[in-house]
Amino acid sequence: MKNFLGLTNQDADFRRARYVILPLPYEKTTTYGKGTEQGPAAILEASEQVELYDEELGREPYKAGVATMPRRDFCHVPSIPDCLNIIEKDARNLLRKGKRIIALGGEHSVTPPLVRAHLERFPDLTVLQLDAHADLRDRYNNSRYNHACAMARVREMTEHVGVGIRSLSREEAVRIAHEKWPIFLAHKMRENPRWEEEVLALITNPVYLTIDVDFFDPTVIPGTGTPEPGGFGWHESLSFLKRLFQQKKVVGVDVVELAPIAGQHLSEFTAARLIYKIIGYWEEWGN
Repeated sequence: MKNFLGLTNQDADFRRARYVILPLPYEKTTTYGKGTEQGPAAILEASEQVELYDEELGREPYKAGVATMPRRDFCHVPSIPDCLNIIEKDARNLLRKGKRIIALGGEHSVTPPLVRAHLERFPDLTVLQLDAHADLRDRYNNSRYNHACAMARVREMTEHVGVGIRSLSREEAVRIAHEKWPIFLAHKMRENPRWEEEVLALITNPVYLTIDVDFFDPTVIPGTGTPEPGGFGWHESLSFLKRLFQQKKVVGVDVVELAPIAGQHLSEFTAARLIYKIIGYWEEWGN
């Protein structure tokens, strides 16, 4: 497994690293396009081409130390609950060592165990979801652990705010309206110049950030299992993320649902660049 950014062992030394990249090539319930289990390796390989100097921040964020954990192999784990328990245990161990985790999916089902581990350390956690899909079904394909149920499982543990949603079932729409869950639909956000302020006003500290790459428009990141038109652009997304890190205490991050496209590098490179921007913002404004 390559080190994120192709860092030398000294720059990626776990003992001194403030940030830890946690590859989670977990794919058990995808229902359309496959390949998310290849996402972490593709992102790590593409990250070697990312410049270490951040032109916006005027610094090299990697100098805070970015360690890359060994890749877990979920192929031979007997059950889905066992896989999710492994993810939770790994995250809990890293948090107990004071590390800031950026997990690489894998499908969105990895988020609930990551949130559960963070809740142990940050009991007042709010989860911010950037996503094209609501992922609020109680069950899908006869499973509560399906990636389409990820945020329903999160809501059983803590509060969450969904942003950029542009695809959901009638069941989910009814639940959202009945429970008055804070979900920002993409078409309404386009008509609301104050959506960033409204989202941030709903988020209490600390916050866990989960980014499904289909939040972005497919022209930005086409490599994902269920791409949805009408997504968000690069600069507008970074503008919001910068404000998030400036105003809130982010304590954990995952980037999920990257499915590489053979012969193309746009998706994994963009995801790697996104992750390095997040490290830069976290280092600049994290507290």
